Amino acid sequence: MISGIVNDRRATVNVVFILPNQPSLSIGFVIDTGFTGYLCLPPEAVNLLGLSFIHNLPINLADNTEVIVSVHSATILWNAEERDITILATGRRPLLGTALLYEHELVVQFTEGGLVTIDAL
Repeated sequence: MISGIVNDRRATVNVVFILPNQPSLSIGFVIDTGFTGYLCLPPEAVNLLGLSFIHNLPINLADNTEVIVSVHSATILWNAEERDITILATGRRPLLGTALLYEHELVVQFTEGGLVTIDAL
């Protein structure tokens, strides 16, 4: 089970990154059920983590504009297991999307400090 809290009306959880030749690093993410990818990180964070570039990808935003973002690879701990995923280098806030939530149950107590849980189905 993965757990987090509601902070400023946002469901949040920490994700641990397994970095080569560095200690693991935990980063807080806002759960975004409107985002169908795995994770988004600001480009500055992607660069600081030294994540490997895969390719550029055109994406369509909620306001129907199209932008090009870089896609990177990372290894994270998810349900206590290492998992290789892709990360979009975009935005100002770390976001966790529905690709990580697939085959999981998400429960959120939407009150400040409320419990957020993610359980495998």
